[in-house]
Amino acid sequence: MKKVLVFTSIAEALTGLALLIVPSLVGRLLFGKELTGVAIPVAQMLGIALISLSVACWPKWSVICGMFTYSTLATFYLAYVGLEGTFIGQLLWPAVGLHAILSLALARIWYQLRKTTNNINSDSNDSNF
Repeated sequence: MKKVLVFTSIAEALTGLALLIVPSLVGRLLFGKELTGVAIPVAQMLGIALISLSVACWPKWSVICGMFTYSTLATFYLAYVGLEGTFIGQLLWPAVGLHAILSLALARIWYQLRKTTNNINSDSNDSNF
C-alpha cells in the first residue's frame, strides 16, 4: 500500500508541476485544446492543489503540512497574479490576505505538533537509559 501511495503522490506532484509551468500544453494533451484566458490561472491553482495533495499524502507527512503547502503557495501565486494585473477580481486581495493568515496559523500548528512529537520521542529515548 505504501508503494502505491508514494507512486500516486509522485504522479500527482508531477502533474501539478506541469499544470503550474505549462498549463496550455497540459490542456492540449488532456483535452485537445489549449487553455487560454482565465483558464490559465485556474489550471495553475489546480497545479498547486495537486502538489499540496501529494505533500499531504506522502508517508510520514501530515495533512497539516499539505494544507500549509497549499495555503502558502496559493498566497504567493495569487499575490503574483494580482501584481501582474491581468486578472483582478473583487475577492483576489482578500483571498491573498486570508491565505496568508491561514498559512501563519497552519505553520504555528505544524510547529507545535513537531515540537510535541520531538518531546515525546526524546522522553521515550531518555527512559531507555
